[in-house]
Amino acid sequence: MGRTAKRTAAQTELGLRVRRLRTAQGLSQMALADRIGLHFTFVSTVERGERNLSLSSLLRIAEGLGVDPAELVRGLMGEPQR
Repeated sequence: MGRTAKRTAAQTELGLRVRRLRTAQGLSQMALADRIGLHFTFVSTVERGERNLSLSSLLRIAEGLGVDPAELVRGLMGEPQR
């Protein structure tokens, strides 16, 4: 993440949700990445809340985890963390 980019509470929470679902399924970051056709470092940056996902990436992650995308984003707000 660049020096000027602000991580939002929504990005952090989304990352936590992805991590919880992935680990509950017994998947490594590499296994999830293989499933969705992305690099494992991408999954890692998502889980750390360092990436602002595109809709396409969000849909791929949700599909890879076998969940409705709404489950990942429900209730998230985009305010920067302080």
